[in-house]
Amino acid sequence: MNRLPDPNFWGGKRVLLTGHTGFKGSWAGLWLTKMGAEVTGYALPPASDPSLHALLHGDGLPDGQFGDVRDGGALAAATRKSEPEIILHMAAQPLVRESYATPAETFDVNVMGTIRLLEAARAVPSVKAVLVVTTDKVYRNDESGRHFQESDTLGGHDPYSGSKAACELAVATWRSAYFNEGGIRVATARGGNVIGGGDFSADRLVPDIVRAALSGARLNIRSPLATRPWQHVLDCLNGYFLFAEALYNGASEVDALNFGPSPAEPQVPVRDVANAIQAAMGLEPEWDDVSSVKQPREMQTLGLDPSLAAERLGWRARFTQQQAIDWTARWYDGWRQGKPPLELTLDQIDAFTKGR
Repeated sequence: MNRLPDPNFWGGKRVLLTGHTGFKGSWAGLWLTKMGAEVTGYALPPASDPSLHALLHGDGLPDGQFGDVRDGGALAAATRKSEPEIILHMAAQPLVRESYATPAETFDVNVMGTIRLLEAARAVPSVKAVLVVTTDKVYRNDESGRHFQESDTLGGHDPYSGSKAACELAVATWRSAYFNEGGIRVATARGGNVIGGGDFSADRLVPDIVRAALSGARLNIRSPLATRPWQHVLDCLNGYFLFAEALYNGASEVDALNFGPSPAEPQVPVRDVANAIQAAMGLEPEWDDVSSVKQPREMQTLGLDPSLAAERLGWRARFTQQQAIDWTARWYDGWRQGKPPLELTLDQIDAFTKGR
């Protein structure tokens, strides 16, 4: 079984999507709108230039407003006004290296921003389900290379990971204290390392590859042998949407789920991802290993076990990691050749949902 979101469920559903201007948020807003959901976005202006949010100009984008999740009054007002039935909370400070530079801000956004969102949600009677997106990095990583399960100990060696682990604890506290008897289902989704077209974030592998290709500069790779649970953005969002459906329908008895590639797949190191994307974009695979340069600490191995999502939701990654890499490269190559980003993105959503 390999399920997809039900357009009949999402049609007409009022959804508040925080972080709608980000990479994953832009894909999510477009896909939800395509299924007929009434999406209201709440996020800061895009953090990169270019940004997928700005590139996806067209009628397929959801309504939204710029706002900071640390502004509790504005967030509460936006929640009241949109009267959402489902809240997908994606707004975050999402970058590990940025978290080393701004640790207090990272915790403020990722922990207190989430708490303010939960406070806003419990004051609006229309809300039936809240899904808070965290990360694969919430687990206390012992660098053993094993695939973490939802019951494993949370922790973090860097401010980003620590803030997301703390976010998980905050959600669990608010769920126990305020939501268990209130008719609102609240859960967290822990996605793997998401790749896909339109990510232009700083200090991420795929955007770094694209920037080097566009500028003619040589690519630097910080940790060539590091492994991650690579997955395409559509696979990850598919899991989020199915989880939100289950929460809304009261069918989910779990409070957190992992979404990532099958543990049966060989782990793919950063260098292989770089080589594959460069080759798929018609470039000579070449880069410089800068691992000897002093860097903020990042984990070398990371894996997720998504078997619980398969058991409870019928979700499995539709793409292998190589397919995720190929689809990502095709998007950027098409954009580089002048194809409209909105068309590229909608075509991939259509192909994904139709199994092409």
